[in-house]
Amino acid sequence: SRGLGDVYKRQGYQHVITPHIGQKELYITSGHYEKYGKDSFRPISTPNEGEEFMLKPMNCPHHFQIFLEKPRSYKELPLRIAENATVYRFEKTGELNGLLRVRSLTQDDTHTFIRQSQITEEINRILDFAETTYKTFGFKDYEARISTRDKKHFEKYLGNEKVWDKAEKALISAAKQRKMNYFIGEGEAAFYGPKIDIMVKDALDRTWQLTTVQLDFVQPENFNLNYINEQGKEERVVVLHIAIFGSVERFLAILIEQYGGAFPLWLAPVQVVVLPLGEKHLKFSQKVLEILKANQIRAEIWENESVSKRIRNFEIQKIPYALVIGDKELKNKTVAIRDRDKGDLGEISLAKLLEKLNKEIKSKK
Repeated sequence: SRGLGDVYKRQGYQHVITPHIGQKELYITSGHYEKYGKDSFRPISTPNEGEEFMLKPMNCPHHFQIFLEKPRSYKELPLRIAENATVYRFEKTGELNGLLRVRSLTQDDTHTFIRQSQITEEINRILDFAETTYKTFGFKDYEARISTRDKKHFEKYLGNEKVWDKAEKALISAAKQRKMNYFIGEGEAAFYGPKIDIMVKDALDRTWQLTTVQLDFVQPENFNLNYINEQGKEERVVVLHIAIFGSVERFLAILIEQYGGAFPLWLAPVQVVVLPLGEKHLKFSQKVLEILKANQIRAEIWENESVSKRIRNFEIQKIPYALVIGDKELKNKTVAIRDRDKGDLGEISLAKLLEKLNKEIKSKK
């Protein structure tokens, strides 16, 4: 979560934290309760009569309250708000599927408040962010789905058709300017606005929806979201609902398949294990562990079991590197490094080891 927060801060987002529950009235105003109330919302009991709170199934209304905290000037726009938020949706038992579909999920959920004149530039900025993210994680095969309304059944959507025409044209224009591969998903839009979904193929040739960029002219009307323009008059903002990773749990499931569980060094939960051969090597091994952690390397020390069993567990868990420490290494103050993919790499000094690890990690930052 902290890592995601740092990424968004570098992209110009203000990182916030909102409550896990919200007043029912918020979701009635946004239209979510009418649309999804029976399926997604679960009430929270409170001791005060007349209070109605719900487990939070989405963050939009909460971020709108942050925008409404004070009068906003055109000079503040775009105003970008990001949250790594846990939300709760009462999925049916038969719909649950490991990490891919859960009832409590974490989203990298962001909302950007912009002027109409900033729409294309901001969408392109977000798509740049998304494509950089895909490159970092090794996803190369993806295309955009522009989700539009079902024109034959407009009663399913909020707002008016003129506003929807404007929003859909803005998204298609952004995709064309970037020369992205895209297709139209008619009838796939959310009830309050059209969106661009980035569809990514994983290592098993399955297609997943990851990034979502949703253009919203409707919620600013529902919540009276305004800014003061250059002439001192109020104008409606436009809201962009954005998620680069979407559900973090689902994204992790996709990554596990993408890498077959063998994460690259920068991504591995445990990057290095230290394996002392005997009790007399333990003290130096602990010192090596301290040095690794001091250099922000995620490391563990494994002892007690036989060396062969520890090596076997290292291979099964697909940890990038193991550092074996025996008599020779203790004498020379070195380690014997074992690569997950290449096997034994021989003896190496601690200085050279840190240089190697940091170089490999920084290549992805």
